[in-house]
Amino acid sequence: MNKIKPFSAAALVLTLAACDMAPKYVRPALPVPQESPQGSAYPAGPGQAIVPADTAWKDFFVDPRLTRVIETSLANNRDLRIALANVEQARAQYRVQRANILPRVTANGSATYQDTPFSQVGTGRMDIYSASVGVSAWEIDLFGRLRNLSKAAQEQYFASVENRNAAQTALIAEVANAWLTMAADQERLRIARDLEKAFGQTLDLTRARFAKGIASELEVRQAQTSHDQARSDIAQATTLVAQDQNALNLLAGTTVAEGDLPAAMPEGDVTLSNLPADLPSAALLRRPDIMAAEHQLLAANANIGAARAAFFPNISLTAAFGTLSLGLSNLFKSGSETWSVVPSASLPIFDFGRNRGNLRYARATYDAMVATYEKSVQTGFREVADALARRGTMTEQLEAQSSLRDAARVGYRLSEARFRAGVDPFLTTLDAQRTLYNAEQSLLATRLTRAVNMIELYRAMGGGLK
Repeated sequence: MNKIKPFSAAALVLTLAACDMAPKYVRPALPVPQESPQGSAYPAGPGQAIVPADTAWKDFFVDPRLTRVIETSLANNRDLRIALANVEQARAQYRVQRANILPRVTANGSATYQDTPFSQVGTGRMDIYSASVGVSAWEIDLFGRLRNLSKAAQEQYFASVENRNAAQTALIAEVANAWLTMAADQERLRIARDLEKAFGQTLDLTRARFAKGIASELEVRQAQTSHDQARSDIAQATTLVAQDQNALNLLAGTTVAEGDLPAAMPEGDVTLSNLPADLPSAALLRRPDIMAAEHQLLAANANIGAARAAFFPNISLTAAFGTLSLGLSNLFKSGSETWSVVPSASLPIFDFGRNRGNLRYARATYDAMVATYEKSVQTGFREVADALARRGTMTEQLEAQSSLRDAARVGYRLSEARFRAGVDPFLTTLDAQRTLYNAEQSLLATRLTRAVNMIELYRAMGGGLK
């Protein structure tokens, strides 16, 4: 019987040490449809599609100038550096919390010198030396309070890593969009200059016809309106190009090299175009923002376990082993050893609802993290669906805008020729000028929207980490 008791006690200790008061974690069901939305705005994509989450951003962006700007941004952007510093902070906090599980061993040494006049020995002088190694108030984590706190800190660290990854994907998309915006504004400036030149020639012709009595002053004023509008747009586009460069420099964290800046809107695609047209909702779980939300949820789940463990006894141990001597030379000799072991236990009886309140707070935090996680999934699904819907109709819209621009250009040439021949009034030419100008601007805006849409679809599907 006496031999069974030690084994029973050991088994009890091991069982208690394995206790985990945290609820068993079950990932919440995805609060979105299993498949991507279907309809006329979501046609099937041609060819073999890539997997955005597995496609490196250097492979996705095919323009070498844009690739160099993104690489510069990843090395110098200050927001990304802040996110990286947040990761290091969370890692350090996790290490601090994890260290509480293990006993803290300290070494102490002291010397006491005293002289008492009423000593009964031959002299009143007494020197006492001591040295010890010990553990002070080490909490024996039988109910998993410290382990759950450590788990929560670890999940917070994992969340900070994913937040940093989300910052990287967002930065890559922002840099690419800023680069394309500058390219579009450069193109807008070129269009305004070309049309200002053409409108200026028309204005000179109208003034000459007015001087000869062929045209009216009204026609001169009408011609001047188109010319002045183009001049105003040149000034505005010049300002926008300068502001775009400033924004790009801020994102890059340094001055972007002149050779890496776009001079005009690229004729071809700056990215791969074979992105998937259909994506299961489970693929969204690879997005860093959703992964960060799940790590926050896991941290909240662990905090519930720590709050539950607070209802159980807190057992701690203080122990020390050392030597004590009246002389320094005898400090480590035989017979000077000292030791002490002080186990203690405390059980909350009346805390006036403190532990219960902490548990309710932990559970409410978990509920909030569930809602946050589900909202992150829904937001990701909406972003992918919006990008797919935009891409589904973009080809048709781009073809229509190109045809509209070509027709407006031919119409302008015909109306100008008929005006020069005296067949049509200048008002017809003026309408053709404005139609062409608007068509050029609309086509440029559509080309920019298409390029930005490809970047957004790549980011929304989890691309940009590799």
